[in-house]
Amino acid sequence: MTEQFNVDIRLIFAILNGKVSAAINRKLSKSLRDNGIPITPEQWVVLVFLWKKDGSSQQELCNATFMDKPSMTRLINKMERMHLVVRISDKNDRRSNLVYLTKDGKKLEQQAFAVANQALHEGLQGIGTEELRISQEVLRMIFLNTKE
Repeated sequence: MTEQFNVDIRLIFAILNGKVSAAINRKLSKSLRDNGIPITPEQWVVLVFLWKKDGSSQQELCNATFMDKPSMTRLINKMERMHLVVRISDKNDRRSNLVYLTKDGKKLEQQAFAVANQALHEGLQGIGTEELRISQEVLRMIFLNTKE
């Protein structure tokens, strides 16, 4: 099917290899830092999930962010030291920890969203709504085709 099109295989591998993701992460990281928000893009992703569903299990956070358990544990440990989240044992399952936002973690939401939205807006400059819709659908299909 791809042979019908003039495909730039280097571009496809750059996208699939994470170069676009890395560039977005660098932009977001710089924007957060420049605006005095002391979090990383990885922490941002976890916070976004918790702002929607505070008290999530670490496994839910792993599933939502595609992180493995050891990486998530390290991330949550660091976020606890930063006083952004706190872990509390699940009353129904003592083997599981639930992650809750602290007051500091909740306070970041509005400012962090504004900065992230601005960074995204800058990254999507010159790209139309239809182009974004098609790109999103294509990437979703690639993800589903390659998901294990």
